[in-house]
Amino acid sequence: MLLLGALLSLLAGVSLGLLGGGGSILTVPILVYVLGVEPRGAIATSLVVVGLTSATGTLSHARAGRVEWRVGLLFGAAGMLGAALGGRVGRFVPPTLLLVAFAAMVLATAVAMLRKRPEPAMAAVTMPEAPVERRLSVVLRNGFGVGLLTGLVGAGGGFMVVPALALFGGLAMPGAVATSLLVITLNCASGLVSALLSGAPVDWLLAGGMSVASIVGSLLGARLGHGLSPEGLRKGFASFIVALGVFILVRELSGLFHLSSVRALALAGGLSLGALVLALLPLALRRWLREPPSEPRENLTRP
Repeated sequence: MLLLGALLSLLAGVSLGLLGGGGSILTVPILVYVLGVEPRGAIATSLVVVGLTSATGTLSHARAGRVEWRVGLLFGAAGMLGAALGGRVGRFVPPTLLLVAFAAMVLATAVAMLRKRPEPAMAAVTMPEAPVERRLSVVLRNGFGVGLLTGLVGAGGGFMVVPALALFGGLAMPGAVATSLLVITLNCASGLVSALLSGAPVDWLLAGGMSVASIVGSLLGARLGHGLSPEGLRKGFASFIVALGVFILVRELSGLFHLSSVRALALAGGLSLGALVLALLPLALRRWLREPPSEPRENLTRP
């Protein structure tokens, strides 16, 4: 089991190195559906793997001077409170509902990956500078929410942390990516302590082996990613994790509601489509409102 877990974590680490995120999304399904670890133990173990991998990445970025410590520690402090609460709440949530919540997190991550990231320079031009108090409030609120999800379902939430740090923390994209690893490390540490205090089991040998493999995979993925299209990689991985999220929903909903596989697939597909529409609708509305009305064709032909 250790060898299989390490091999699969190596692949998850490669995805982390290629994309700068997303590796944590694969850790819980590997533990639950491949290695047979019960959900609460899988979530706690994933916090070890994701936390150690993120800590290694943080040190690498810190040596290059890209980590914004003040913003990261502020965001991370709020996230640690949320992660501690999420770890406690997870104790009272049925395992099946935890996995359904994890599947929802997977689908939300896929939507975030498919949406084009705003350039910080453009955001600075189009968005007025918010008062410091308001920006601080937004950073703390977002940090707490991301931490809550981390403690509850074991996903690092990097694809939510990076945009929040860029738009509300005022960081350039390289700094936001580097600082997000610090935030994820802090969230995972807090969530893990809370999960352990709540009695969640951790196979430390398995967690250690998977962590080493994930770190090696992330370094390998970073080397392999040179020359490849980040946009293409992101869209390809997003398509894969949509399928992963739907699989988890089908698996868990069929047991929760005693549905046949076909009905569970239809329900999961409907929920996924509804979540996708709700997530993309605000973006479509903003684009529609920003576009000026087109000139009538006959006006364009008049001298």
